[in-house]
Amino acid sequence: MVEVEYQIIFLEEEEFVTELFVCFLFTERLLQLDREDRRKEYRKGFTQLDDIPTWREENRCETFYSLFKVLNAKLVEISLYKGDITVLEVDAIVNAGRSLTLFFCVCVSVDGCIHKAAGCCLYDECHSLNGCETGKAKITCGYDLPARYVIHTVGPVARGHVGDKEIQDLTSCYKNSLDLVKEYDLRTVAFPCISTGIYGYPNEPAADIALGTVKKWIEENSDKVRHIAGILESRICIEFKQI
Repeated sequence: MVEVEYQIIFLEEEEFVTELFVCFLFTERLLQLDREDRRKEYRKGFTQLDDIPTWREENRCETFYSLFKVLNAKLVEISLYKGDITVLEVDAIVNAGRSLTLFFCVCVSVDGCIHKAAGCCLYDECHSLNGCETGKAKITCGYDLPARYVIHTVGPVARGHVGDKEIQDLTSCYKNSLDLVKEYDLRTVAFPCISTGIYGYPNEPAADIALGTVKKWIEENSDKVRHIAGILESRICIEFKQI
């Protein structure tokens, strides 16, 4: 009986390793494709960042320049987008996931929607990364998504209470995600509103942290990124526009 149990475990591990190897080969092929060939791999339609108005184009010039004028006079475009993050054709989208399972949640969440749209290889690669600590970030291929990569980060669970640790962890989510953008030489990235859903981080302080952290990072790395998009739900959109 013991031998049978060990044999079953061995077969399960062997099957996972095989699936992971197939995903690795798939990743290598996808990342070598140019944009036109990559579009043939998409599972549904896509939206380009050029089709989304920037803050400057939406007549919020004074707010935009006061927040995001960088030290070396270069400007990074910022867009606020109300829509589906899984259709954006960008270098990377950010996934707000869970620490222990590394991002396999119910499909009503951002995490679940991203996994569903990206296909099973995303789950296999995430499983191989052995989780992620709160505030940290890890990167995977985007697979069937229009985005080339998915940056996974784990936001703090606030449940309406925001203390120093929650502030530090949420700040780290944005900073560490942007650091991966820099490390992988990516130019366009889209963020969801991290921790504001079932994790219960209040909208207004979450908006403050998102914009403040992005602003500071841009001031130090303006030549490393071209366009940053914030993906908004209707209840959060007002908070961003008021800042």
